[in-house]
Amino acid sequence: MPRPTGSLTSGSLSSNSLTSSSSPSGTRLRDRKDARSGVAAVEFAVCLPILVLLVFGAIEASSFIFLKQSISVACYEGIREAAKDDGTAAIATARAQAILDSRGVNNYTIEFPTGVEGLDRGDQVVCEVSAPTNVNSPLAGDWITNRNLTARVVMLRE
Repeated sequence: MPRPTGSLTSGSLSSNSLTSSSSPSGTRLRDRKDARSGVAAVEFAVCLPILVLLVFGAIEASSFIFLKQSISVACYEGIREAAKDDGTAAIATARAQAILDSRGVNNYTIEFPTGVEGLDRGDQVVCEVSAPTNVNSPLAGDWITNRNLTARVVMLRE
């Protein structure tokens, strides 16, 4: 590779001239750096809404899973009280209400379609607990279509 010819005089080559923005190479480096930061800003602007939707979607999904699990546990505990030999609908309802209240579930309904009193030993006792999703949603209750989550448990009377 041929070496450039010419003479260098003192002061003709300074450290300032290598990084100076007035030189063509310095301008290209700065433009390239600005272009890269512009690309990063566009990538961030495109990715941020997707990430936000994923995070809030995960929070909502977790909330609905918690709601369904709370309803199932309350229904099971209520039916355990109702299936006892001396169990009544009032005792069973109070037990299920205590669980739902402690977990912060709102606007729930507790029903015993077959009744509790007057059933013989071995008869089926049915408990149904339901709650709407819109009032039990921490974030998007008004923007999501309302659904009623229901748990149903059947147990034999003792």
